[in-house]
Amino acid sequence: MGPWDLVLDRLREWDAKWAEACMRMSTNPWTSGVLPRKFIELVSVGLNAACTNLNPDGTRRHIRAALAAGATREEILFVLKCASVMSIHSCSLGAPILLEEAKAAGKQPAPKPAAPTPACDKMKAIGQWNTAWDPFYQLDPVWTDEFMATGAGIYGSGVMPAKETELLSIAFDASYTHMYAPGTRRHIHNALQAGATMEEIMEVLKLCVVQGVQACNLAVPILAEELARK
Repeated sequence: MGPWDLVLDRLREWDAKWAEACMRMSTNPWTSGVLPRKFIELVSVGLNAACTNLNPDGTRRHIRAALAAGATREEILFVLKCASVMSIHSCSLGAPILLEEAKAAGKQPAPKPAAPTPACDKMKAIGQWNTAWDPFYQLDPVWTDEFMATGAGIYGSGVMPAKETELLSIAFDASYTHMYAPGTRRHIHNALQAGATMEEIMEVLKLCVVQGVQACNLAVPILAEELARK
């Protein structure tokens, strides 16, 4: 059923024409054949479990479907780890603004004792450092290093090929609950460099869009219950 719960049957009772059109659109990524079924389900796990969404029913449904499609525990856990560390964009957004506003107000951060930052140093040495991280590294290098040690271990694990990792990252950043433009652009660039086709990237964007049916998965049963109560 793609992204749908059992509410599709109720929708067909109430508005068969719209339900059919929406079902056809929203299950298209599952029927188009552009992406493997297992990867579609892994992306869907990520979109539902992401710290910007936290949809328990959708997460369970797609974990079950991913396992049925052959996904391993390690692959699903990899997706869940990625779904948690995308929260760094709070700092990517806020830290530059903090520095700008503090400068305008004549404020300076308190001096900090020098401390080693091995994870950050390693990422800089191998060319994986993102300059968008400079502002929060400047504000709190020790915490930034702790975060990078957490994140780098995920992406350097080799659980998922580079192309699939970039496609998954596009889904997180382009999702309608996040819409983080700098990351979306960066990961589209990286996905193309890793061999992804325009069609594969478009399928990932479509998977973001079909998440919209979660509104019906959530609210149609509530509407049915309230109508019955009334």
